[in-house]
Amino acid sequence: MNKPLEGVRVLDLSRVLAGPWATQLLADLGADVIKVERPGAGDDTRHWGPPWLEHGDEKVAAYFLAANRGKRSVAIDFATEEGAALVRRMAADADVVVENFKVGGLRKFGLDAASLRAANPRLIYASITGFGQDGPYAARAGYDYIIQGMGGLMSLTGLPDGEPGGGPMRVGVAVADLFTGMYTASAILASLYRRQQTGEGATIDMALLDTQLAMLANQASNALVSGMDPLRQGAGHPNIVPYQPFSASDQPIIIAVGNDRQFARLAAILGHPEWADDERFKTNAARVATRGELVPMIAGIIATKPVLEWLEQLEAAGIPAGPINTISQALADPQAVHRGARLNIGGGALGEVPMVGSPIRLDGERADATLPPPALGEHGDLLGEWLDEAELQRLKGAGIVG
Repeated sequence: MNKPLEGVRVLDLSRVLAGPWATQLLADLGADVIKVERPGAGDDTRHWGPPWLEHGDEKVAAYFLAANRGKRSVAIDFATEEGAALVRRMAADADVVVENFKVGGLRKFGLDAASLRAANPRLIYASITGFGQDGPYAARAGYDYIIQGMGGLMSLTGLPDGEPGGGPMRVGVAVADLFTGMYTASAILASLYRRQQTGEGATIDMALLDTQLAMLANQASNALVSGMDPLRQGAGHPNIVPYQPFSASDQPIIIAVGNDRQFARLAAILGHPEWADDERFKTNAARVATRGELVPMIAGIIATKPVLEWLEQLEAAGIPAGPINTISQALADPQAVHRGARLNIGGGALGEVPMVGSPIRLDGERADATLPPPALGEHGDLLGEWLDEAELQRLKGAGIVG
């Protein structure tokens, strides 16, 4: 497939998750992503194990693999003047630069947006920080866990106060980082499109806190419209009932009733068709108001039969439902297998790497990058585009290039 970003070169100065997630998405869409890492150490997440992927003398944390498919790695110490000069030469030929250093952290190396865009006005320069390029918190470091707390998400996640185990809870994956990566990729794509019209690049300012607030979606809207902070519902939904897991006789099952017609069909399956005409339950607003009465009644009935029996009836009635799977079960699900969710990408210094692939399909083709995650400095030879052989060997000898 002729991928839409073929010919676009991305210089990736980012590490950990939000930036690498954005650049992995660009790589899946065909961009040539060059990841610049510290000699001898690399991206911090290379060392965030166990678990580890081991191949010969190479050992890298599984965490790193999740966000670095499709990239070529070069090791350059740009804390040195010669290393910084090399990265500036690379940026002069790039379409996009992505970085996630602290505000102003790259200015002393001449790698900030103003310096690089002055030399390359067509450059799209994306900065990712915890709190943005301005404001009272701009100088602070921002980590996903802190942002989930400060941004309101943890106040919504977990069991209600007063219940056993109640209290705020972190989401199981770093969603503030991941959403920021996706928003960053979207901003880059929009900037590439605008550049076609104007010839000018862009300076993109992305903040984890901004993204966390934006992704609160209906919960933020609930708070703004009602003037009241939403309460934690555990596994329930703040606006829809029933929309939560129930314990069947053998394992949990999620039932997600999205409208009153579906509720009427559910009531019939549960042996209580009269619920559909009961003023307490006939509309979703009524069911939300009587959640404490209705949910235990449903739970008592669901507990009497095994999950497969319920799933057959619910599916036949067009009521969304499904089991709660482990990750291994989810990847082995027939639908996930059919869609090719799991990949094994080889051909690099790390050998064959198991991964979850891109969810994007374009014209019937998957958008997965063909390169596996790289070993540190695996593609150092590509620096020959900017250095002659003697200079390259001299910088290697000096430890400026790995």
